[in-house]
Amino acid sequence: MAQVNKAAEKPSKFEIAANARSLMRRALKGSLATVDAASGYPYASLITLATDPEGAPVFLISTLARHTANLLKDTRASILVDATGALADPLQGARVTISGRAEKAAEDGARRRFLARHPEADFYADFPDFSFWRLKVEGAHYIGGFGRIFDLDPEDLLVPIAAAAVLVEGESDIVGHMNEDHADAISLYATALAGGAPGAWRMTGIDPEGCDIVLDGETSRILFAKSVTSPGEARNELVRLANEARARLA
Repeated sequence: MAQVNKAAEKPSKFEIAANARSLMRRALKGSLATVDAASGYPYASLITLATDPEGAPVFLISTLARHTANLLKDTRASILVDATGALADPLQGARVTISGRAEKAAEDGARRRFLARHPEADFYADFPDFSFWRLKVEGAHYIGGFGRIFDLDPEDLLVPIAAAAVLVEGESDIVGHMNEDHADAISLYATALAGGAPGAWRMTGIDPEGCDIVLDGETSRILFAKSVTSPGEARNELVRLANEARARLA
């Protein structure tokens, strides 16, 4: 009987980090763990999620919520993103716990990115007790099933954007243009490149590593072949992806 090379089966940290980033980008919800202000015990709650251009978790919470009161006293927090879905054995599925300190997020970018993924939140986003927060990532623990356990550093999880200031500044225009004028291309990305179901997919964000698209509670991450740092480079890569998608369908 041929022997199995266990070393060859073990994924590299690069692969694990890519998987963790994808989980974070695709997550619509997560479990937020805070330090309870009254008891000092861990307190876990459900929140809806988006990410900023770097990939850090962004969320909208109310001062009336217990987790917000906790964060106002102690900013330490962690967020569990669970992608195990309906697996018969969820312990064989992928999940990542991101740890760091929560802070108020810049209103403009966080608001646009969050509401693009959670349009229903537009109803209460302007209530005076609600505000956008961001988890300043300090590390993460990724589990992708048996033997796939890694600790990750911020540089493993976040996409550098220092050289992509023009892209970040123009993100709203790019996303709006794609959704209004190139919905067919977005649908091609979803179906031909990501294996998604046909439908009116929308783009919610773009960053140097790729773009995020959503449809009726489903999300997908479309990766670029190379890092982009400007609207022009992003356009070229989006056109290339559309051509690749058409070629696959043909």
